Amino acid sequence: MRIFITGASSGIGEALARHYAARGATLGLAARRGNRLDALIASLPGSHKPYVLDVADAAALRAAAGDFNDDGVADIVIANAGISVGTLAREAQDLDALRRVLETNVVGMANTFQPFIDAMGARGSGRLVGIASVAGIRGLPGAGAYSASKAAAIAWLEALRGELRGSGLRVVTIAPGYIATPMTAVNSYPMPFLMPADEAAWRFARAIERGSSYVVIPWQMGVAAKLLRLLPNLLFDAVFARAGRKPRGLEL
Repeated sequence: MRIFITGASSGIGEALARHYAARGATLGLAARRGNRLDALIASLPGSHKPYVLDVADAAALRAAAGDFNDDGVADIVIANAGISVGTLAREAQDLDALRRVLETNVVGMANTFQPFIDAMGARGSGRLVGIASVAGIRGLPGAGAYSASKAAAIAWLEALRGELRGSGLRVVTIAPGYIATPMTAVNSYPMPFLMPADEAAWRFARAIERGSSYVVIPWQMGVAAKLLRLLPNLLFDAVFARAGRKPRGLEL
């Protein structure tokens, strides 16, 4: 099994790398922090390749995909890289944060998949896995950039699923709730159903193996997300206007 994972240096990406390496997979691990990647690979069983890059850089991802596929076409590609930062529409400096979040969380996902699709399609099998978020179900005040990026990711993955129908490739959308990672560690508000990263990785891997088109993990957050969708706007606005918010100016 050959698996390419972005955002692999910490959090969910690191947990997925450890999960799959323990099961004998050969990994291509991409992230911006080379020192973290090197330390991770040194701690894993097996032989794996590091790729120090930013997913907003399409050329770098094409080069990484070409190098990884030289030793055999990827079986699974997991677009996990993402950043989360609190933003406010009234703040001019937060426009740059919005642009960066969208470039990473949406365009970066497309950049990750594109160079693998032809080779996987020629073989007629494979999994393209996009890590979205329940934050994409409704727009959360103070996290407009993150919510917008994850809503766009969910819609883009849905479109890709139809685009690749009949090709042998399965598109898997995973929308995590609260997972214990550095990204959530900065949150000062309650996080219901918070799940350890290693357990989340195990559950993600099961969904990927099944080829699930869309799954919320943990399932309790899926129920909560459906209820949020049903809330009238007036009630949703009143409740979430007072909810806790992620700090501004923090990028992970």
